[in-house]
Amino acid sequence: MTARLPLAGYRILSAEQYGAGPYGTMFLAQMGAEVIKIEPPKSGDTARAVGPHFLRDAESLYFQSFNLNKRSLTLDLNSTGGKEILHRLVASSHAVVNNLRGDLPDRIGLTYQQLKDVNPAVICAHLSAYGRDNERARWPGYDYLMQAEAGWLALTGEPDAPPTRAGLSLVDFMTGTIMTIGLLGALVDAQRSGMGRDVDVDLLSAAVHQTSYPAIWYLNEGDVTARVPRSAHPSVTPSQMFRAADGWVFVMAQLPKFWDVLVNRIGHPELARDSRFVTPTDRLANRGALTDVLDGIFSQKPVAHWIELLAGHMPVSPVYGLDQALDNPYLQTTGMIDTVSHPDREQLRVLANPIRLDGERLPNRAAPLLGADTDAVLAEAGFGVDEIAAFREKGVI
Repeated sequence: MTARLPLAGYRILSAEQYGAGPYGTMFLAQMGAEVIKIEPPKSGDTARAVGPHFLRDAESLYFQSFNLNKRSLTLDLNSTGGKEILHRLVASSHAVVNNLRGDLPDRIGLTYQQLKDVNPAVICAHLSAYGRDNERARWPGYDYLMQAEAGWLALTGEPDAPPTRAGLSLVDFMTGTIMTIGLLGALVDAQRSGMGRDVDVDLLSAAVHQTSYPAIWYLNEGDVTARVPRSAHPSVTPSQMFRAADGWVFVMAQLPKFWDVLVNRIGHPELARDSRFVTPTDRLANRGALTDVLDGIFSQKPVAHWIELLAGHMPVSPVYGLDQALDNPYLQTTGMIDTVSHPDREQLRVLANPIRLDGERLPNRAAPLLGADTDAVLAEAGFGVDEIAAFREKGVI
């Protein structure tokens, strides 16, 4: 991408680890911000050690998922020298991010109250499991726990199966994205007012917020949304998976017009006149019978037949395995698979950012090796060669 990137010239410091925080700051880095990832000396971000696939010892492919386009600075934030370096960097930065346990930012010195004298306009964004200002501040927490407590597991899976988590760490990804939105909003205000602030987001709040319309149904009507077979929509049918001859197809006749398209294109217009299925209310009341009828039809032909027949005329999709999803030629058409060069793999395949600017995908480069940019970042901040060597000797970097 040759056009200007919208966050070019902005510097973000991030004391981050694992998934949620790094996922959010990666968006900032891909949009052009200089994101300096602060990692503990020697061990680095715990994500570097997450298997099963590695580029070299303690350099995982997992880490590459969340840290494209960043720089790596090793720094002991608990040391006096580490705080000296942090303050020097904060003076020329626009934001400081962390996704530490809720009680740690204040202890380490990453809050706006502690950094405003260094840089009054700095944004301090905090992503934690449960927040920084309540009795759970010291609690560690992860995505799966949030899915459990926020009701996601109870909403997911077949009705007769145990509660089931989403197959991906969606709470982490959503919370990282929400944190980034809050940071950018605060940054806009800081550019106008000259005053920074704290921005807080926590995993559990984000998970609860995503319960969206079922939450509003319950809060106002006492209606507890239950699991429905075949991953179906709770109140519209047919909007679910059906068995094809060689797999599954997901069909969504969300609107009455799509019901008409469906019955006509599959060659069974008589279903529209069946007294059990005439109106949306009729179809919902007879969901089980309709599932049986449509299963009988879809099971006669393979998935590809039904996709060719219905695609572009109504909402429909094959139900892919992860391998099929990522080998889908359509992703090449849209540019969702990118390639970057890494010291250990010249052609490292990664996912492109879903944002496009001026019709183009955002540029990517491989995630940094641990501490790869430490000397350069400190030199840019005005530390001399001897000072940097002294910091390294003391274990500060």
